[in-house]
Amino acid sequence: MAYAAGTVPRASSSKRTERMLAVLTALGENGSVSLHELCGRLGVSAATMRRDLADLEHQGLLLRTHGGARTQDARAEVPVRLRDSRFRLAKQRIARRTAGLLPPGPFAVAISGGTTTAEVAKALADRRQLTIVTNALTTAVEIASRPNLKVIMTGGVVRSSSYEAVGSLAEGAFNVINVGMAILGTDGISATGGATTHDETEARTNHAMVTHAQRVVVVADGSKVGRITLAQMAEPSQIDVLVTDSSADPEELGRLEQAGITVHVVDVD
Repeated sequence: MAYAAGTVPRASSSKRTERMLAVLTALGENGSVSLHELCGRLGVSAATMRRDLADLEHQGLLLRTHGGARTQDARAEVPVRLRDSRFRLAKQRIARRTAGLLPPGPFAVAISGGTTTAEVAKALADRRQLTIVTNALTTAVEIASRPNLKVIMTGGVVRSSSYEAVGSLAEGAFNVINVGMAILGTDGISATGGATTHDETEARTNHAMVTHAQRVVVVADGSKVGRITLAQMAEPSQIDVLVTDSSADPEELGRLEQAGITVHVVDVD
């Protein structure tokens, strides 16, 4: 689902935020959904659901239909502000495990956009002698005030749904910088598709990051494991490590290990 510039779902309460996220997730999975189904799934009245759908339509995030709603187009991507609340505990534990993979001493790391990678940036905030290269505004905001870190921000066109700078300027920056590790967020990771994302321009930018890293670490909560989305950022052979959580499909994790990827699983039970 594409989102118009400057539009992210607004909500006056955390419960309404969760409802909006659930609506967009359902549309991402099915393309359309009925009002009756949404009311039953979310336990709210038809009047409340109609107000939520009207607000989401006003923000350009869906189209209302007679008796429900449908996506604006074929792409389904939840805005980053709503993704912040999903799988938070898993992402925090994934971030701490990932931070432990960096060697001590001077080191350069590239970090892509995404809520899980932003958690990794938080986990690295107290490191010294660390250079972080990123194209994500959310990641840069987490660490820019830390005098102990050297932060390099790429240029590029900022995507309104993910707050990532993409395109030729961002690719050019990654193409002239070598890093010891690239930490890559993803919308899907599988043994057949590698690391994938919803946006092809974002994929090209992150691919430039990957090709200039000595080691590639993908961070993904369990819901992303086994998924394949539109555009590939890294082939399975380019990925060295996956850090995920215990909700991930164990069979797919086995296939990833057979593909030569070291898998770290954090417990969220």
